[in-house]
Amino acid sequence: MCTKHSVDLFSHRLRLSQADFAPYFYDNGPYSYNGNLALFSLSEDTAVGTQIYRLNGTDPEGQEVRYGLSFDPGSKEYFSVDSKSGNITLVEKLDREKQDSIDVLVSITDGQSKVVERVTIFVMDANDEKPEFQNMPAIIDVLETTESGISIYKVEAVDRDTGSGGSVTYYLQSTLFAIDRHSGVLRVKSGEMLDYEKAKTHFVIVIAKDGGGSFNGKEQFMSSSATLTINVIDAQDTLPSFIGTPYFGYVYEISVPGSEIFTVEARDGDVGNPNPVRYSFDDGDDGVFSINKTSGCITLLTLPIYLKREIFNIKVRASEVSPEGRLMDYEVTTVVIRVVDLNNNPPTFYGENGPQSTFELTMYEHPPEGEILRGLKITVNDSDQGANAKFNLRLIGPGRMLRVVPQTVLNEAQVTILVEDSAAMDYEKYHFLTYKLLAVEIDTPEKFSATADIVIHLLDTNDNAPKFSSDYYIARIPENSPGGSNVVTVTAFDPDSGPWGEVKYSIYGSGAELFLIKPDSGIIYTQPWASLDAEVRSKYNFYVKAEDTEGKYNLAEVFVTVLDLNDHSPAFYDNFLEKTMVIGAPVKIEAVDDDAEVPNNVIEYAIMKAEPENNIFDINADTGEIMLKSYIKSMAIIQNITKKRDCTWSLVVQARDRGHPSLTTTAVVKIDITEATQLKGGPLGSFLMQNRNKPLQILGMLAGIISLMIIVTVLISTATFMRNKKSNRILPNRRVKRRNEQKFKVKEEEREPEVIVENVNHNNNAGRILRQWPPPPPPCAPPPAFCLPVERQWVIPTVSATVAPKPLKKAVVTRQDSVSKALVSELKMRLEQKRKSDH
Repeated sequence: MCTKHSVDLFSHRLRLSQADFAPYFYDNGPYSYNGNLALFSLSEDTAVGTQIYRLNGTDPEGQEVRYGLSFDPGSKEYFSVDSKSGNITLVEKLDREKQDSIDVLVSITDGQSKVVERVTIFVMDANDEKPEFQNMPAIIDVLETTESGISIYKVEAVDRDTGSGGSVTYYLQSTLFAIDRHSGVLRVKSGEMLDYEKAKTHFVIVIAKDGGGSFNGKEQFMSSSATLTINVIDAQDTLPSFIGTPYFGYVYEISVPGSEIFTVEARDGDVGNPNPVRYSFDDGDDGVFSINKTSGCITLLTLPIYLKREIFNIKVRASEVSPEGRLMDYEVTTVVIRVVDLNNNPPTFYGENGPQSTFELTMYEHPPEGEILRGLKITVNDSDQGANAKFNLRLIGPGRMLRVVPQTVLNEAQVTILVEDSAAMDYEKYHFLTYKLLAVEIDTPEKFSATADIVIHLLDTNDNAPKFSSDYYIARIPENSPGGSNVVTVTAFDPDSGPWGEVKYSIYGSGAELFLIKPDSGIIYTQPWASLDAEVRSKYNFYVKAEDTEGKYNLAEVFVTVLDLNDHSPAFYDNFLEKTMVIGAPVKIEAVDDDAEVPNNVIEYAIMKAEPENNIFDINADTGEIMLKSYIKSMAIIQNITKKRDCTWSLVVQARDRGHPSLTTTAVVKIDITEATQLKGGPLGSFLMQNRNKPLQILGMLAGIISLMIIVTVLISTATFMRNKKSNRILPNRRVKRRNEQKFKVKEEEREPEVIVENVNHNNNAGRILRQWPPPPPPCAPPPAFCLPVERQWVIPTVSATVAPKPLKKAVVTRQDSVSKALVSELKMRLEQKRKSDH
């Protein structure tokens, strides 16, 4: 028994171990985003691509599960699922108004068993729909007598959203109508009335707005609008009205009984369905006029001579007639009928002897403004009566020189003509003036008129001063012109007649002393003795005066330019020049031209000849700078070209001006060429050699160096003093061992020795100058031997003085110091010479 029971138990366990249990979903209930989609809902405004849910389940055996999702055949597939993670994603746009729920088949499998469940996903509403009008736009007819508060139309709009987003509220954009916000009933506003005569049609904008709701996470309100056209139907509620008032009619002296005087016209104010109108007199016709009941034509019943009044004010009634022929509402207006004279007489002008059409007068030009032309005696008359005798006077002619008064005349008036613009009445412009005096009726249909000619002869006066043809005259005359040469002719004109128009000329002013003018012709010419020189004075200006016989005059200014001639040749300061040239640095020559103007005083330079070799120098044609050819960099190149050791050149330089014809002059330039790099004086020697001809520049440099040394010495001394003072120590006495020195004894008196400086180089930069000058240290070496002149030796200028005795030990002076000091000595001498020549 025991053995059999054990075998059965083992078999049961074995069957259990071989069984396969199906996987299953977790049911997490509604509002969950994890489980089996049971009772899951989703808003229709959820964006495509959003992960909306996660399928979640398990397998009892612990096997890995996979998820699936499918739809009924023919259904739109809104979702997709990741089989491994169970994440469900929205792949199609939702629209609750089209589909408010979606059936989905979800599945879970462990590879052997598969469980499928049908679930329903509910689509929740979002406020994404506008209200839609059901009966708009619309056109309705409303009687103009409709009272306010009565319903005239009901607007209906539907919003397919649910909740507050589906509720609709109505609004109007109108000042005449009102709408119930909830029901959409349209009414005329309280206190307002429709009026067909003011507006036959009204266009009302109706707005339907929903209650708002969430959309994409925000509160949103949506609305729609439509137009309601309201046609107003006319009602009989307006009186007749007369057209074209006020009314005026006229009876003329030639009118006969039955003549039509005037026609009135009236219309029913209710233009939508008007009634006919009947006309009649209320008062004022005196039995002498009649009116047609249907046309409104007023006619005369008697002859004008029997009319007892000049003006009739007739009351005319216009009454509406109902379809039954009964008189209804009416309106009254006034027709004014005037009995008028017949216009059969035009205006007429009269002189002293009766009707006259031409009036003449002689007077001087420029009469005072406002003056009456008393020589003109003119009367105007119209024989008609009343308005037929009313006319205007106008004066037609050149400009506005004259004015007529009165301008409006009734029956008759004396005509007065006044001066309006005195300056315009100018004899030089008009010898005589012709005007038309015009009389034209004002209020008559005939507009009768009359004209008269007014002729005014002007007499001349001396009212003009001579006037030059120009405010200034510009003349040019060559400087070599002989005395009595014509310069310019001035012209002035006086428009006055007779002796008043004769002009005499004269000149005056500070620049007129060399000139004369012919009084009658205005020809300006030079004095017989005048000699013009552009280099002395090239500009003259003075005034010319034009004067008439009564002393009226005008002035003009004359500008005379003396034209420069090329009568001066260029000139060098000396016809023989000596220059020292350092290789690489130019030397400059300069000439001047005393002519006054360009191009006569513009100079060009050229090298005409050079010895011993022509092709060695260049010259700047504008500045006069002479320089070596660009390829010459050293003395060796020069010596190789010339095959000589001579470093002295003679150049014939020409200075030519640019005048026509051109003038020239020449000068001989002696140039000693040296090479700055051969000086062993270092940078200082090179600088001194290159600037031998610029003593001021050298002295300025030396003064700067000395000043710098003094400043450095002062700073060192001050620093030493401050350090000793701060240490507050007494410095030990130092024993100074003096060397044996010999004092110099000057044989001269106690004054500075005379220094005689000679121009041993024979150039023109220094002469023999006697100066009080402290002697520099004597040079101990001759100048550099790189240049050996043929004709003469270059000698360093020295100074002489007697001193005794000599020091026991002679100071050692290097070649560099000797050359530098010699150059400084020579430059100082040149500076003194220049200062003396300046004084």
